[in-house]
Amino acid sequence: GSAPDMGAYEYNPDNDLSNEELLPTNYSLSPAYPNPFNPITNINFSVPNHDRVSISIYDISGRLVTTLSNHYYNPGYHSITWNANSYASGVYFIKMQSADFLKTQKVMLMK
Repeated sequence: GSAPDMGAYEYNPDNDLSNEELLPTNYSLSPAYPNPFNPITNINFSVPNHDRVSISIYDISGRLVTTLSNHYYNPGYHSITWNANSYASGVYFIKMQSADFLKTQKVMLMK
């Protein structure tokens, strides 16, 4: 009645984790930079699962200005830019949304 020798399987979990540890474990929306900006700002976000993510811009009164992205992303860190050259100066909101994540942040366009 001795316990089975686990070593016989030669299972090395490190082999499976080579890429995993580089992947985000949750959704995040990093602060856009530069902010204030003119006319381009960078938006960095992370996605832990293969999922549809939308990145949209709203104006101060809550109207949708533009949708920068609305498609499926692989797990990982992603970056998109918003060129607001054709928009007026003022406060805008970047909204990141997926099935189970929602975050909004404020940015200032100064021309």
